[in-house]
Amino acid sequence: MPKKARKKASRAPSRDASKSSRATKRPSAATGIATDERIADALEAIVAHLAATRPAPATPESLSDADAFIWQPSGRLQPVPRVNRVELGLLKGVDRMRDILIENTERFAIGLPANNALLWGARGMGKSSLVKAAHASINARPDVAGRLKLIEIHREDIESLPNLMAQLRASDFKFIVFCDDLSFDGNDASYKSLKAVLEGGIEGRPDNVILYATSNRRHLLAREMVENERSTAINPGEAVEEKVSLSDRFGLWLGFHKCSQDEYLAMVRGYCSHFGIKVADDELEHDALEWSTTRGSRSGRVAWQFVQELAGRKSVRLTAK
Repeated sequence: MPKKARKKASRAPSRDASKSSRATKRPSAATGIATDERIADALEAIVAHLAATRPAPATPESLSDADAFIWQPSGRLQPVPRVNRVELGLLKGVDRMRDILIENTERFAIGLPANNALLWGARGMGKSSLVKAAHASINARPDVAGRLKLIEIHREDIESLPNLMAQLRASDFKFIVFCDDLSFDGNDASYKSLKAVLEGGIEGRPDNVILYATSNRRHLLAREMVENERSTAINPGEAVEEKVSLSDRFGLWLGFHKCSQDEYLAMVRGYCSHFGIKVADDELEHDALEWSTTRGSRSGRVAWQFVQELAGRKSVRLTAK
């Protein structure tokens, strides 16, 4: 009996200690309120910091700082002090497309109706160069006087296009929104943002904005994508139409095709004349054709690459004479 009593007596304090331990671990109401207040204060500090670091939207004053900008999906228009462009007169073999785009851009700049434009076709034939050259040419006119701005949006930022439109809508400037090498692959659904801006949305495209895009694909999606849509969809025609209809919303389709040998040589000669590279014509023709053969193609890009090689050989700096 005495042994049992001692065992009970020894266990009793342990239960009391356990209760005491649980009591100390349970926070009081006052402690919980203090913790909630600290969390609320921390959240308010984070919100204030984010608001302070958020880029300010573009203002008329900031848009006057440059003729061209790059759109950042965070909401900022980054000025481009010097645009990498080729002079309009140096673009050879694209005369018809040049004239159409210049006329369309001119109408837009002076407030007349104009179309969104899709420049599609062979690589290296001056699609993006023509857009930049057309902007520079029209923007230099006295009746435009720098009021036409060029804004480049990268392909991967297309989903933020509606945010850009919202910023530009209230501006007094006019804008060419330009996307180079536009195309869509796989299950990419960001093309829907572009469709809504082009014509499908409630607000639509602002009157002071026009969209120019370049692509190697006429319908902006790969052939295997079209075939896959046809083979897997319940209604193949509707599935393909959903994506192909995007290119239909560009009013202008300007096709660029591979240049002939004569056009390629005209590009080379034009560059050499512009930059003052002195070389006998028969030597120039021989070397230019050999260069294009090693590259396996003839295009404006190949012509420019050859001229850079030739200028380096002749110790000529590529500054206009």
